[in-house]
Amino acid sequence: MNKNIENNGIQQTTDAVNVLKNAILQSQARAVKAVNQEQLTLYFGVGRYISANTRNKHWGGRMIKSISQRLRSELPGLRGFSETNLKNMRAFYEAWNGIETNSSVKTGELNQISSVDESGVVQVSTAEQNTIRQLQLTNLESFPIVPFLSISFTHHITILTYAKDWDERLFYIQFAAENKVSVEELEGIIKKDLYHHQGTMPNNFLATIPDYKHAYRAIKMFKDEYLLDFINVEELGMHEEDVDERVIEQSIVHNIKNFIMTFGKGFTFNGSQVHYDKLGHDHWVDLLFYNRDLKRLVVFELKKGKFKTAYLAQLSSYLRILNDDDRREGEEPPIGIILCKNADKAYVEYIMQDFRQPMGVATYKTADEMDEKLMKVLPSKEQLEKLLED
Repeated sequence: MNKNIENNGIQQTTDAVNVLKNAILQSQARAVKAVNQEQLTLYFGVGRYISANTRNKHWGGRMIKSISQRLRSELPGLRGFSETNLKNMRAFYEAWNGIETNSSVKTGELNQISSVDESGVVQVSTAEQNTIRQLQLTNLESFPIVPFLSISFTHHITILTYAKDWDERLFYIQFAAENKVSVEELEGIIKKDLYHHQGTMPNNFLATIPDYKHAYRAIKMFKDEYLLDFINVEELGMHEEDVDERVIEQSIVHNIKNFIMTFGKGFTFNGSQVHYDKLGHDHWVDLLFYNRDLKRLVVFELKKGKFKTAYLAQLSSYLRILNDDDRREGEEPPIGIILCKNADKAYVEYIMQDFRQPMGVATYKTADEMDEKLMKVLPSKEQLEKLLED
């Protein structure tokens, strides 16, 4: 009896600690978020002030350095206001000043308020200090203001340094906020150009694969179009309208090595028309692979014509079955790729938003569709085989 009472007491203590711990952690997270937003607002305002006084030659060339030295002298222990960081604040403001629709003081009015002492250091009046503090970022339509205020100033400067295009910068802001990447990781990702590679094949990997590194690896692995140059329907004596998925599939199976090389390293072929019986219903997966780098099964569904929304539903059901019945310990959830003749990329990305399994849609061309001039400059099949052997 006493033992039960003791166990109940331990469990009650554990439950209470978990509740309080979660409350503390959530409160700390909110506090950090609030501090970060306050800092970004301040830095934006300081950047605006510095920009207004340097770009119109109101300040001399050494003014920023003098301001930094004086600030750190008068506020011992102050961090973040070095000469370099003050210039970063100016760059921060100038990169994003278009989102500030309501500022309390016009640029010209700043010049009327400030004065310079005998040593050449700017003297900031109380009114001017308030102006800097009052500068706020306005939530504009289509601008990701919440992610913008969620990442650190160092993240922002990293993005400004390595990404030059407006849309590209917005992409990395959203990415950094959603995936909570470190500054070092973010720099590496930008240098590898995730922004331009993430759109190569319509996919939902970033939304459905929790680990951004795995998502990025999957994005890098697949292109939006593939040349299946080992398939020539003219040589098969068939017109395009007569070609069905089985013809393409069998050609791929007969040239499986070439197909794997099209997609890259790490693939092993598990089979074609792989059968799964689920609750008395038959399902046949066109092509099933395993990829060692992704640690996932990869399904390829072949379609002879234009993309249809029904293909995603079919692929989604296959992925669900594979995840439940064929996923082994240590493996990640399977990925599915629809390989069709043509697809409207924007439409595919729109439709794909509501699907929760990782999938993408790529297109393919066969040898008979290639430009004749291009075919002439490409190495022959025999030459390619010799290169592979070497």
